[in-house]
Amino acid sequence: MRRRSLLIAVPAGLATLTACGDDKSDSSKASDSPSPSASAPSSAPPPKIVDGPLPAVTAGNKFDEKPTVAKGSGEPSKQLAVKTLIAGSGKAVAENDFVVANYLGQVWNTAKVFDNSYDRKTRLAIQLSQGRIIDGWRYALAGKKAGSRIEMAVPPTWGYGSQGNPQAGIKGTDTLVFVVDVQDTFNATSSAEGEKVPQEDADLPKVGTNTDGKAPSIEVPKAAAPKKLVAEYVLEGDGEKVAAEDSVLVQYKGVLWDGGKEFDSSYANKQLVSFSLQQVVKGWAQGLTGKKVGSRVLIVIPPELGYGDNPPQGSGIKKDSTLVFSVDILAKL
Repeated sequence: MRRRSLLIAVPAGLATLTACGDDKSDSSKASDSPSPSASAPSSAPPPKIVDGPLPAVTAGNKFDEKPTVAKGSGEPSKQLAVKTLIAGSGKAVAENDFVVANYLGQVWNTAKVFDNSYDRKTRLAIQLSQGRIIDGWRYALAGKKAGSRIEMAVPPTWGYGSQGNPQAGIKGTDTLVFVVDVQDTFNATSSAEGEKVPQEDADLPKVGTNTDGKAPSIEVPKAAAPKKLVAEYVLEGDGEKVAAEDSVLVQYKGVLWDGGKEFDSSYANKQLVSFSLQQVVKGWAQGLTGKKVGSRVLIVIPPELGYGDNPPQGSGIKKDSTLVFSVDILAKL
């Protein structure tokens, strides 16, 4: 069985790296969002992709600008209508990728907007896999390139089915119209690709600088653990700086200072992780704040900024352990 990440909130009784006393997580936020998260895996056959009909975008026509979309005219297609409004030149989206995007969703026959990320100023990072996202997105975005704006009209079969989504005011007969700005796409082999930064302090761990998607090595020195938080670039990217209130998409690996034993890794789990810096232990929040997207960061967390004398049950972390992480910041959300 694949091990769950210690960094994301999971059902009670399983270890987490979330902040003590805070049971809110990105997972819970995703379930509160009316779209495009899937409520259950779909057994519908793949749709036929057609060109239209699709309502016009009447304002906000630039990439990453909040669009205004007209009401649908006439009857929508019973298949999946998809149109590339702006063609990007980045990486192509593939099944099981994590797509980072801004989007707006509305109902075909009323033009009622039921969800949009532009107003929240928080991009979505969601895995394009069955059961995690509605099938309309899976089929419409596959093969599209980062930097593209995609419009789609999703019939109930590949949306929320006959049950609809009452929370969002979506009926089981509603066709949904989405405009999606694909910012980037990542998978389990994604790495930070910044410039190498010299690691000259012999008293700090040395982190591998490979960018092939494999877990970097972490060599812990035979020295006393630092008493204060360490957060230093291994690879320095050139993206936006991460703020304390931001959410991020990362690859990471964690080992114990004492003995260097690995206790958690997104590489081993074959699963990228997204979370808010307000929902993790203080060492992570403080260590990543101010760092640039596209970077690999060494974080050494003393016990008082990690778990102290109350480590997660079953994590293999002892009381008062100093934790060492390599973290690749793939995207800011």
